[in-house]
Amino acid sequence: MAFTGLFLILFLIVHASINACIFLNDGGKTFNEMARFMSHNWIMRFLELGLFAGLITHIIQGLMLWSQNKNARPVKYAYSQPNKNSKWYSRSMAILGTLLLLFLVMHLSHFYVDTKVALYVKGDAPHNLFEEMKEVFSVNWIVGLYVAGVIALFWHLYHGFQSAFQSLGFNHKKYTPLIKSIGFGYAIIICLLFASMPIAMFFDWIK
Repeated sequence: MAFTGLFLILFLIVHASINACIFLNDGGKTFNEMARFMSHNWIMRFLELGLFAGLITHIIQGLMLWSQNKNARPVKYAYSQPNKNSKWYSRSMAILGTLLLLFLVMHLSHFYVDTKVALYVKGDAPHNLFEEMKEVFSVNWIVGLYVAGVIALFWHLYHGFQSAFQSLGFNHKKYTPLIKSIGFGYAIIICLLFASMPIAMFFDWIK
């Protein structure tokens, strides 16, 4: 699960970087060019298969881990103070992961499906993803759901980043605080970028 988690962490860097092209405020020209390159380059399309394989594997691993943890202690402790031993978000990774899965389904239905329909079903018909983003993010409750999804993503990344390295054996009193700091910075930057996009489009800050 650590390996698939780190793979998805790297993907989010690429995804956020490409999406951030909308902030160039050039009418979506650069963003659409980057999106077209990602959807038409055969290397990127091959890597896309690996991305979905990694994502599905990560979900399955998460369900298996949750089940193993639950079965390991079917009877709860009579006296338990979990706040002294762990943070709430580390105990809520299954819930956060479920929320992210629902968010991902919504996200794919808004952008991924139409892009692939234009490419494969309509014979590579022109598709303006930037204009589609503007249309989707013109609805206030959708923007609210996206921001809520990004908040769940922040806590999932914040714990998952450090947890992945710990699972791989990088657990040392000298280096763990540094890994946690890097993970916090990563989660902040990635999530601020993702949250700012629907907000900026909703308030028409991006033309």
